[in-house]
Amino acid sequence: MTDGADENINDDRMNRQESPRETATRASYDAIAGLYTEWIADELTAKPHDRAVLGSFSELVLSTGQAEILEIGCGPGRITAFLAALGLSPTGLDLSPAMIAIAQSHYPTMDFTTGSMTSLPYPDDSFSGLVAWYSIIHVRDDDLTTVFAEAARVLRPGGLFQLAFQLGDRVDHQSEAAGHDVELDFHRRSIDSVLVSLHAHGFTPVTRLEREPDRAGRFPEATRQGYLLVRLGAGAQDI
Repeated sequence: MTDGADENINDDRMNRQESPRETATRASYDAIAGLYTEWIADELTAKPHDRAVLGSFSELVLSTGQAEILEIGCGPGRITAFLAALGLSPTGLDLSPAMIAIAQSHYPTMDFTTGSMTSLPYPDDSFSGLVAWYSIIHVRDDDLTTVFAEAARVLRPGGLFQLAFQLGDRVDHQSEAAGHDVELDFHRRSIDSVLVSLHAHGFTPVTRLEREPDRAGRFPEATRQGYLLVRLGAGAQDI
């Protein structure tokens, strides 16, 4: 594909009309961006499982000899920055311009972009790894296949995709957060159901982990947590 063709594809994706659910999610996170950033700033220090999962993902990507990764739904950039400290070369993308502005302010040497995970503004085969860290929780079932198709498109053959999400089989709605009106849906899913969706786009499982909710810490959890690492292509090793 020529550079000109890539630019046309990226323009088409950037010009894609936002869905009503995306509009509501973006507006909600724009409204609470500052408060959310303060609340979540040191969450990783309290979650050794999260650090271990991200560390393993980083080692596996680096073992390929390439380090370019994308975090979709990066919020204020805390996970993106953590991955950079582990030696990766990450880019962060988020639907909320307010979140991206905070990320750029906190980490001015890193690359952050506003955009939707259903229409990634990157050429095919751009990254050796992807991370969706509690970001598919706001994606409807109907749109999840589009997200995973885009993930497969921008990943190189053999690329690794790390996901984290709350486990369950329901959708919770939130209409208020920190005194702000919001419209957020939280989709709880099983690891098996997410795997089925991923398999349809050429992903094969590498590691799956489930843990019980931490109800006593500073960041109490209401649901069990799931971590899923998959690879694009069965048995592919060259990224």
